[in-house]
Amino acid sequence: MKLKVKVYSDYVCPFCFLGKDQFEKAMEGKEVDVEWMPYELRPRPSEQLDPANDPVKSELWKNAISPRAKAWNIDMKLPDVSPHPYTDLAHQGFLYARDMGKGADYNKRVFKAFYQEDKNIGEIDVLAKLAAEVGLDEAEFQKALVSGKYQEAHQQALAHAYEEAQITSVPTFLIGEERIEGAASKEVFEQVIDSELKKIKNLRR
Repeated sequence: MKLKVKVYSDYVCPFCFLGKDQFEKAMEGKEVDVEWMPYELRPRPSEQLDPANDPVKSELWKNAISPRAKAWNIDMKLPDVSPHPYTDLAHQGFLYARDMGKGADYNKRVFKAFYQEDKNIGEIDVLAKLAAEVGLDEAEFQKALVSGKYQEAHQQALAHAYEEAQITSVPTFLIGEERIEGAASKEVFEQVIDSELKKIKNLRR
């Protein structure tokens, strides 16, 4: 039996990118079944984050995000895309990719595109090209987003996150019986994963 993990994250959340990197390094070689869950920090029509013109957010990046990325050897930068895009379409694209068996690959590609390549992940054309890079049909992907095929599933996923799972901040990692909120280090994730795997092992006896 594998350890079940749910990860709630949003593509425009820098701490989600940091936490994703450390979590994935911690779970390498371990029997872990990960389910990525959509979450929107600022759903439409909330005001979009504009760090390029917000001194408070710029200072947060300079004093909290960049130092942590450097300490953990994570390649990331403050995206030139400002204001940050809404992520409803990116999450709908994830749901399509998940149905096609490419959810994790798509997730990784979209995060990388935003934090390493300055791509506007709020645009369907951009998302479709990223989807094609991970082996999805670009035209079918674009058709799914334009038609709104995954809008209802997306809203259901958000309702689950907000109401059922009671997620109030991201990233949030539900690792077996444990809950980690925020971008923890690889070592912290390893301790929790190993502890939860040990519980599963003891249940088998």
